[in-house]
Amino acid sequence: MLALVAMQGAETQSPAPATNDAKPQMHTENQPTAGQTAPEFSLPSGDGATVSLKDYKGKWVVLYFYPKDFTSGCTMEAKNFQRDLTKYEQAGAVVLGVSVDSAQSHKEFCAKEGLNFKLLADPDAKISAQYGSTMEYQGAKMAARNTFLINPKGEIAKVYTGVKPAEHSEQILKDLGELKKG
Repeated sequence: MLALVAMQGAETQSPAPATNDAKPQMHTENQPTAGQTAPEFSLPSGDGATVSLKDYKGKWVVLYFYPKDFTSGCTMEAKNFQRDLTKYEQAGAVVLGVSVDSAQSHKEFCAKEGLNFKLLADPDAKISAQYGSTMEYQGAKMAARNTFLINPKGEIAKVYTGVKPAEHSEQILKDLGELKKG
């Protein structure tokens, strides 16, 4: 009987089982809101060029942040933007993607998936942080899946947080049409 009591005591003293908490920790501090001037940036793209927001003054900009090249959700989101690229061009808008992946990774991702818009490398997550769009997932810092629709004056027109990749491009096109009507 004494042994049984000792065993019960040992069970209650054992450490809690390790949990694999796979929820990303979001960092949305400083996230710009509609009506604010969009933070300026200059980042390298997969084609070797440096891309700055000021390069697109006078155009609508879809600036989307995503976690990682070659992953299922990010691939779906990118392919849907590519599918709708002509509609964006007709609306006077440009699509720019940003992640913490390298410019070389972006180059390979664009080639593999047939993407014809620019993906920008933010390896230190500095620009992602300026847009309140970083998260930590399993110890790695990456861009959170947020999008900023920037008007031709360089102001944030609409903010999308925690977007669903499957329908995101269609939603932006719809909102872009409404915003352009005034």
